[in-house]
Amino acid sequence: MNRTYTVETYGCQMNVHDSERIAGLLDEAGYVPAIEGEQADIVVFNTCAVRENADNKLYGNLSFLAPIKKLNPQMQIAVGGCLAQKDQATILKKAPYVDVVFGTHNVGSLPILLERARIEEESQIEILESLEHFPSTLPARRLSAFSSWVSVSVGCNNTCTFCIVPTLRGVEKDRGAKEILDEVKALVDQGVIEITLLGQNVNAYGVDFGDRHAFARLLRDCGKIDGLERVRFMSPHPRDFTDDVIEAMAATSNVMPHLHMPLQSGSDAILQSMRRSYRTDRYLGILERVRSAMPHASITTDIIVGFPGESEADFQATLDICTQARFAAAYTYQYSIRPGTPAAIMPDQISSDVVGERYTRLHNHQQSISLSVNQEAIGKSFKVLVGDYEGRRDIAQERLTGRSEDFRLVHFDNSATARPGDEVEVVITDASAHYLIGAPGKVRATRGGDAHEARNKEVSKSSTMLGMPTIPQ
Repeated sequence: MNRTYTVETYGCQMNVHDSERIAGLLDEAGYVPAIEGEQADIVVFNTCAVRENADNKLYGNLSFLAPIKKLNPQMQIAVGGCLAQKDQATILKKAPYVDVVFGTHNVGSLPILLERARIEEESQIEILESLEHFPSTLPARRLSAFSSWVSVSVGCNNTCTFCIVPTLRGVEKDRGAKEILDEVKALVDQGVIEITLLGQNVNAYGVDFGDRHAFARLLRDCGKIDGLERVRFMSPHPRDFTDDVIEAMAATSNVMPHLHMPLQSGSDAILQSMRRSYRTDRYLGILERVRSAMPHASITTDIIVGFPGESEADFQATLDICTQARFAAAYTYQYSIRPGTPAAIMPDQISSDVVGERYTRLHNHQQSISLSVNQEAIGKSFKVLVGDYEGRRDIAQERLTGRSEDFRLVHFDNSATARPGDEVEVVITDASAHYLIGAPGKVRATRGGDAHEARNKEVSKSSTMLGMPTIPQ
């Protein structure tokens, strides 16, 4: 009988995509996904090093597996991703029963490392310091039959003082446009109708070969691919966000009217301390130009609360920017010290009590803004791409869930004869801060729905645990 595996994912969309590759490699090596609820023979953790809670979650799960591993020594545990890249020795010190520790640059070695650990009965560590092969050449088990990630670059050339990712994933390396477009076309041939272009700093694409207009051109070229209905990208950096990208978004019909633009702080002094290389006037200017070109666009952001030296006035400036920008959603985070970053040794670290109180205030403030923005959608019609993940609440309430073109989460009753991957016209009848509720209308069957249906005939929907994308629902 083939050995089974699960992959648990922490962190960003890049990690989710890496987990698809890990699953694809394990499939190719002859392993099979574990049935949900059953203990797998191989458990892989794909980790994040950006925030402390990801560390705690990993070590908590490793502790949970320790007695299971003791009872079944043939079970194998592997830890990869950014935390593995950073803390390779620490992981084995805290959990010596881990079989494999592998870095962000050598995902492709996992099957060999697992086999070597099994034969030698000894933990294997392989951490490469630089990328040898672009990881999109690896096989992948995609989470969705009709929606897919496509990496345009890996690594990052920025030096944000709170972030250790550039140290772990290296300098930016860009793929050639032809290679990217060929991958997109191949995915479309498989039934994919929505792709999300990924990069640590996606709109810096082209810096590796000296073409600052490369990302705008890539968006326009995606617009020429027959059968590709939705194009998204994340995450851009305000420093590199140019007007030609705005023009490409507005002029390319399948590029969706949604922009996720990290702010991090509304204080110019804190942005300078973060080494973010832009100020609030530039940031707000980008939003103004985006909304001028695409009045129906929604804008979401990331914000860090409690960065070292943040005064009450700095924090108030962040609240003010949220009011002015009217973000559809803001993914807010409490600053946590990450060893190895310049911010970790800055003076004026903020107490956890103050950080927590500010986080709560910002969360409540943005909740009211998000609710107001969403209430403006009541009575309007949206084209919703039905998702292929049904939460327990959706099942209990007999409803379908999907994303509008502007990336808002929409719930509607399943009286529509829609399949995951189909598009439904939904008239919004109610709203909360996190989602819209509507009445379904016309259903448009798509190639994506066909692809989902075909996949369901081949493999059970619950046959694997890859972890869901980390965008809050």
